[in-house]
Amino acid sequence: MLRVLFVCMGNICRSPMAEGVFRHQANTAGIRDGLLHHLFIDSAGTTGYHAGEKPDPRAQQTAFKYGIDISGLRARQVTRQDFADFDYLLAMDRENIRNLERMGDPAHHHKVRLFMDFAENCPGITEVDDPYYGGAEGFERVFDIIERGSTGLLKYLQENHDLN
Repeated sequence: MLRVLFVCMGNICRSPMAEGVFRHQANTAGIRDGLLHHLFIDSAGTTGYHAGEKPDPRAQQTAFKYGIDISGLRARQVTRQDFADFDYLLAMDRENIRNLERMGDPAHHHKVRLFMDFAENCPGITEVDDPYYGGAEGFERVFDIIERGSTGLLKYLQENHDLN
């Protein structure tokens, strides 16, 4: 089983949206080829400020608008064990890449990647900006970017791992 962890700062906006979108895409692909049975998908934050909280209501509303329910997710902080347990720790931005590299054993740093490195059709977009301090339109923009990143990630994993 391939294990993927999406990471942002507080685990209430970007990473739970990415977890929900990617799970939805994998589930849709799984209808055809059982892909979801080969993946474990989770999200976490590099801080514990929001541990135990539901995703931001704006993140929930945006995801739900597209048929994805993330209301059951709860924020948690990345642990040192996550570095051993997950194959991919995908940060939403460079600040969280640096945070992850400070937190984890250097032997696992090769697992830490920028989520948008997998995106297709996103010229010039290298990070998923934090929509927390903005309005609903920021969450819409982030959702669109996450969808494109998830599509590219799913394609990459299918092409580079034995998921059948």
